[in-house]
Amino acid sequence: MTTIPSNLRRVLRREPRVRPSTEPVAAPPERVEAPPVEIAPNDPLVAYFSGATGAVDIGALQLDSPALEGLREAGIKLVVPLVSQGELIGLLNLGPRRSEQEYSADDRKLLNDLAGHAAPAVRVAQLVREQEAEVRQRERIEQELRVAQLIQQQFLPEELPDLAGWQFAAFYGPAREVGGDFYDFIKLPEGQIGIVVGDVTDKGVPAALVMATTHSVLRAEAPRLVAPSEVLTRVNNLLVDEMPAHMFVTCLYAVLNPETGQLRYANAGHNVPYVSTEGGVTELRATGMPLGLLPEMEYEEKEATLAPGDTVLLHSDGLAEAHNTSREMFGFPRVAALTGEASDGEVLIDRLLKELQDFVGPELEQEDDITLVTLGRRAAGGGPAAPEAPGPAGAERQLASFEVASEPGNERLAIDQVAEAVDGLGLDGPRLERLKTAVGEATMNAIEHGNGNRPELPVGVSVVADDTDVKVRITDQGGERALPEVETPDLEAKLAGLQTPRGWGLFLIQNMVDALETAVDEQHHTIELVMHLKEAPDARS
Repeated sequence: MTTIPSNLRRVLRREPRVRPSTEPVAAPPERVEAPPVEIAPNDPLVAYFSGATGAVDIGALQLDSPALEGLREAGIKLVVPLVSQGELIGLLNLGPRRSEQEYSADDRKLLNDLAGHAAPAVRVAQLVREQEAEVRQRERIEQELRVAQLIQQQFLPEELPDLAGWQFAAFYGPAREVGGDFYDFIKLPEGQIGIVVGDVTDKGVPAALVMATTHSVLRAEAPRLVAPSEVLTRVNNLLVDEMPAHMFVTCLYAVLNPETGQLRYANAGHNVPYVSTEGGVTELRATGMPLGLLPEMEYEEKEATLAPGDTVLLHSDGLAEAHNTSREMFGFPRVAALTGEASDGEVLIDRLLKELQDFVGPELEQEDDITLVTLGRRAAGGGPAAPEAPGPAGAERQLASFEVASEPGNERLAIDQVAEAVDGLGLDGPRLERLKTAVGEATMNAIEHGNGNRPELPVGVSVVADDTDVKVRITDQGGERALPEVETPDLEAKLAGLQTPRGWGLFLIQNMVDALETAVDEQHHTIELVMHLKEAPDARS
């Protein structure tokens, strides 16, 4: 029987007939797969079979059809079309009868009855196969997005620069289809600091890998060359031969001398930074091609001096190019105007994100990554407030203790209850989201691998905190099996299909929290997730 898939490329296979022989045979003949017979979508045979009401004698057909000739050469004598809801979905193909007699009227009636029962079953099988393919595709896409997000998170800076008289703030908001945004702060000779904001074209894992390469090259070359124009020229030449087709990187690279306020900068096709000054908003313009397009490019280098009270905004195009439900763009003029209204960098970022949310509405999905980096020179007399002296660490206090049944999906219950328990501890924004992600992944592992999806075996969750940390302990009933070591997955091997896409669990969890501890006894596995409460603001927020 030949099924006909929805993409209209129809393939018929047959097995060659083995004629009886009078000679003794030592072993049964080997099965030989014959070449397929292809039926093109525009072949007149398709239309004929679609309108046929029963079994069709191939030998009696008179059609100018390549497929018809192929069927005859394949030894097919009778074809019974399989039609479901008016659609031709397959062919039941028969060669000559072993008795070498013609097919009788009773034979044809039996075959027509069989086709009537078989066609719905074949259609159901085709739909199930299509649905399974869609599920596998969705899983592959979700896995790719997860990998891309993990790559990006590993290359974002862990902390903001701490320079007397200066204030830094940063925000990174990934879209669902993660792009290639990145930013960085690089320590340079003589107390200078390099500031980078970039964006890779394309999305997903390819963009994340190019971002990682660009980040690594910048980190290697910036301390050696320092000068923005020389750094971008060198990075561009190193990327040209490695850049995938139809991809490039836009990048703004600046060098700040915190003693003098001097800011030297060069721009490889990135968005123009805005500076809020006492006299209004100005732009830091410099010309240059994006990285990775053409070799031996030169980049214009410019210089500005930031006065006390000035604030600089570096941004990716995910902000200005966001659209509302009417397809209106948020726009660069709006970004520039808001830059001039803010009193400092943190206030500016908060204002931009609020205005963006009001503009696009709560239901609209974010189109592209959004990266915002600000640096501001504090006004005279406006130095940073003295940090609070940490008090003595108190005893642990329990915030929650509960169990969830080992059923798929119950990790959401654990996430929600942990989030409620830590509410008010100061884990705002991205840090809280990372803890929730780690709790979900650890609970899911405990349900599936520790307890084998057996509802009668609960997963225990407890939340405790002291003056410095919040700790979430997740316990399953699979203690007879040792927990695997946390290993960095081989990304290239996984993407190439040489390794299973699984195996990211503990690695992902470890990179979501500040510390990960594991314990095993005869009956239980326990994973302890630790988040610091007194840590400086995370630069990934």
